[in-house]
Amino acid sequence: MANVTDLQSKYSKLAQEYSKLRAQNQVLKKAVVDEQTSSNSLKEDLKHKEQSFRKVQQEMDSLTFRNQQLTKRVELLQEELLLSESRNKKSKNKGDSPTQINLQTQSVFDEDLQKKIQENERLHIQFYEADEQYRRQEAQLRARLDELEKESEQHQALVDALTSKYMDTIDKLHSDKAQLEVKAQSLEREAKDCRVRTDECQQQLRKYQSEVSSQLKQSSSVILEKVPFNDTQLSDYNSLNVPLHNRRHQLKARDVAAQAVGFVQDLVSALLNFHSYTEQRVHIYPLDSSIEAISPVNQKFSQYLHENASYLRPLEEALLQLHQSITEDTITMLETVGKLQDFSRSFSAYSSFLHKILPYQFKSLEEECDAPLCTSALTSKNRELQNDMHKLTAVFEKLRSYINLLAVPSLRLDAMCHSSASAVFTQMSACLHGLHDITRELSKNYSQKVSLEQELPTVTQKFCTTNECLLSSLASLTNSCSKIATFFSSNLDFFTSCPGYSRRGDVVNPLQADTMIANKRLAAKYLSAIRKMRSETVPYTQALSNKHILTSSTESREGLMQQVVQSQMKISHLEQEKEHWLLEAQLAQVRLQKENQRIAQLEAQVVSEIQTPTHISSESADTAHADSVEPVHDTSVMGMLTVTSYSESSSDQESREHLIKTHYMSRVSELTAQLQMSDSKAVHFNAECRAVAKRLAIAEKTREFLTEELKLANQNITRLQDELSTTKRSYEDQLSMMSDHLCSMNDTLSKQREEIDTLKLASKANSKKNKSR
Repeated sequence: MANVTDLQSKYSKLAQEYSKLRAQNQVLKKAVVDEQTSSNSLKEDLKHKEQSFRKVQQEMDSLTFRNQQLTKRVELLQEELLLSESRNKKSKNKGDSPTQINLQTQSVFDEDLQKKIQENERLHIQFYEADEQYRRQEAQLRARLDELEKESEQHQALVDALTSKYMDTIDKLHSDKAQLEVKAQSLEREAKDCRVRTDECQQQLRKYQSEVSSQLKQSSSVILEKVPFNDTQLSDYNSLNVPLHNRRHQLKARDVAAQAVGFVQDLVSALLNFHSYTEQRVHIYPLDSSIEAISPVNQKFSQYLHENASYLRPLEEALLQLHQSITEDTITMLETVGKLQDFSRSFSAYSSFLHKILPYQFKSLEEECDAPLCTSALTSKNRELQNDMHKLTAVFEKLRSYINLLAVPSLRLDAMCHSSASAVFTQMSACLHGLHDITRELSKNYSQKVSLEQELPTVTQKFCTTNECLLSSLASLTNSCSKIATFFSSNLDFFTSCPGYSRRGDVVNPLQADTMIANKRLAAKYLSAIRKMRSETVPYTQALSNKHILTSSTESREGLMQQVVQSQMKISHLEQEKEHWLLEAQLAQVRLQKENQRIAQLEAQVVSEIQTPTHISSESADTAHADSVEPVHDTSVMGMLTVTSYSESSSDQESREHLIKTHYMSRVSELTAQLQMSDSKAVHFNAECRAVAKRLAIAEKTREFLTEELKLANQNITRLQDELSTTKRSYEDQLSMMSDHLCSMNDTLSKQREEIDTLKLASKANSKKNKSR
């Protein structure tokens, strides 16, 4: 149920975070929409400006056209003026009236020309001002467009980041939801199983209730029939009654003992790891035992640390035996639990072991302080660790004294004894909390020391790994001490409570109650044996006949067994004789071969004597000596037998059995050596195969994990490539549009500049002509 509540709280937190993220996402979407609307409005403004620019350009075109018309008109006027001047030259002799008329027309033309020139200048000024205003507006709009593009890019990047974040959060929420659904399904299955079990338990309960009710009826009928008096009225009779048994207390005691066994097993494993990794650290720092010899103090310290399992394993086994001794039918109190003394002895042995290694621990830390690379911070941490180890040993010593007090059986059942046991349990609970505090302080100081040692220049990977393992063992030790302290505090009321085994109106000594419970079990067995149905009797005559048949059959069986034994003995004897005669046959074959060789040698000697008669005696002596000592090798299933044939010596019969015995003994020793070698190789290969299988499993897991990561990376790469291509394409389109627009603007500006230059030249030419006139 606690797991379900934790999952529901986690799911509610995730839902709240998801709602917050959705609200933030909506706000960001609104901001993006606002920016898009503002960008659209700016684009519309830009279109309006372009339209106004086109109108101005059209007006400019119309003005240029009008200016061209005016220039043509001025040219026509100038031609007419030249014609009039030529006419004036021809008609000099005429009267004054035509000259006056010409002067008047000339003045009219000059005024008209002056007006046209002023109008042209005004138009040039307006055109220049419109051009400058257009350029300023264009620059402002371009700057505004650049800013808006940058802001849009920033907003787009922010939106992409938030969408990726929200997608990751959504994926995580989906995965958590799937896990929660799986857990909910598993919990539903467990609930169904629990319902089925409860139904079964209810059925069993009904069955037991029916059985108990029938037994109760039977017992009440027996009591009514067989017990004609009430034995509780008199104390003498009541003292003979069996006391009441508190089964609920026994079940609670067994449950508490099972929990204590689990916690102590965790504590023992944490202490084993702590001592083992401390031993490994001593061999590495301050001197590496693989390079140079460590100090005698560290050698002795390592030797003592190597013995930690012989002190910790009995502690776990003693508590396990204590748990096994607590059953439903026993009486569990301090006076009746005898296995508690074994646990007390084991704990006392471990406490003395801590006292034994404490000075070596101090000396080892002092050697680390004396190392050349040891800093002042490391020295202070080593001093703190010395204090922590001293406190830890003192706390274990206190626990030893409390456990020894609880293990002493008390034969008194007064209030003083019960109050003293309650006080011991209370002090023991406080001591366990102190043990948790000390282990937590030790773990903190050791972690700080390891962080300082990581900065040393001579730190190796092996040393770092050992320190990490040592820190993990200290963390597990702290966790185990915390669990034990919490467990003891939560069950302190049970430890200090007294179940009070009693009869009706009388209190009983627990030892007497335990004896009475044992007698009760014996009585129950006796009654159950009495209540068994007797087998049907057999008539006397049939029993006698059966006895005769049985005796005859047993005699015949014994005779057959003797015959079987005799036949087996004969078979073994014959097999021995068979082996003997096989060996004799082999020896005879060897002798025959030897005799054949000897005959061949004698024949060769005869031939040599015929040829060289002077060397007969020496050669015959040599051949005889060679015949007497040459060994013969015989191979069989059991191996190779070396037989030395002495043809005419009495030692052959004596040494034959000795040679056979030595041959078989050597063969058996060789086979046993080969068997041991093959067994060791098989064990080694089995271990290697297991290690390789574990490595293969780890490699498969890593391969699957890496393939998944590779798939995700490829998906991210493709997604980023698509985004890059789309952004690149959009930027290229924008650049092409801007370049086309700039080209068109440059063309229009160049045309306008050319027109302005032509107008300026025309105006200069007109002004020069006027001056020349």
